[in-house]
Amino acid sequence: MSTPQLQHQEQSGSTPRTIETADGTQLYYKDWGHGPAIVLIHGWPLSSDSWDDVALGLANAGYRTIAYDRRGFGRSSQPWSGYDYDTLADDLAAVIEQLALEDVVLIGFSMGGGEVARYMSRHGGRHVSKAVLVSSVTPYMLHTDDNSEGTPASAFETMTESMVTDRAKFFSSFFRDFYGVGPLTHPTSDAQVDASRTTAMQASLKATLACAESFATTDFRPDMSAFTVPTLIIHGTEDKTVPIDAAARAALRAIPSARLIEYSGAPHGILATHKALVTKDILDFLTAAVG
Repeated sequence: MSTPQLQHQEQSGSTPRTIETADGTQLYYKDWGHGPAIVLIHGWPLSSDSWDDVALGLANAGYRTIAYDRRGFGRSSQPWSGYDYDTLADDLAAVIEQLALEDVVLIGFSMGGGEVARYMSRHGGRHVSKAVLVSSVTPYMLHTDDNSEGTPASAFETMTESMVTDRAKFFSSFFRDFYGVGPLTHPTSDAQVDASRTTAMQASLKATLACAESFATTDFRPDMSAFTVPTLIIHGTEDKTVPIDAAARAALRAIPSARLIEYSGAPHGILATHKALVTKDILDFLTAAVG
C-alpha cells in the first residue's frame, strides 16, 4: 500500500493542496495565515468556501486557519463509500495528523459538528484544545421515543425523495429556509442563495444523499461525554434546518464544559447572515482564559 502523500509545502496556484485518506480519497484543503491552528469543517451540502468570510477574519487575527472539502463535496474526490461518521471522523484525523497540528481548535458547522463530536470520541480528542459547534446537528436530529424534540423521519424521507426527483429545484427552496429568506425577511441576498445552490450541485448525488442520511440518523448522544475541552456552541433561535431545542440546547445539557450563545431570530446559515458576529464570538472564545 502506498504511503499517503501530503502536499503541505508552498505550491504554485495551479496545483491544489490535497490530503490522501486511508482509502485513497483526496481531500482538497485551504491553509491560510500563521499562528495557532484552527480546522473548519463545513456543513451539508456546501464546501469549505462557505467558511471563507469567517476564515479570513480568523487568519487576519493571527491564526492558521485550515478548511477542507468533505469527501464527495467541493473539489475533493467523490468516492462511492465512506459517508458514515466514523469514516468522516477518520478523514478529519488524517487532516490533523498529516498537517502535524497540535493544540488545534475544531470548529464544525451544521453537519460538520458531527465530525467534531465523533472525532472527540473515536480519536479521544487527540491534539484538540478547544471546540466550537455552530448550528450543529449534535446531539441527535431524529425524533424517537427518547428524543421527542427531534425531527420526524418522514421529513427526511420527503427531503430525500425531492432530491432524487429534482435536486436543483429542491436546493432552490432549501437554501431560502437555510438563510431565513421569506416574504418579510431577507437577511442575505438572492445571489448568496444562488451561489449556495451552485456549490451544492457540484457534490456527487451519492455523497449528497448518503450524508443527508448520516446527519439525520446518527445519534451523537454517546459522543457528548468526549467533549472534555472548553466548548462553545452558537445557534440561531429561528433555525428551521436544525431546530435549536433538539440541537444546541440539548448539547449544552450534555457537555459540562460548554457555553451557548443564542442568536435571537437568526436562521441556520449564520456563516453568511451573521458572519461578523460569528467571527467575533469565536475570537473572543479563543482568547478567553480557560477557567
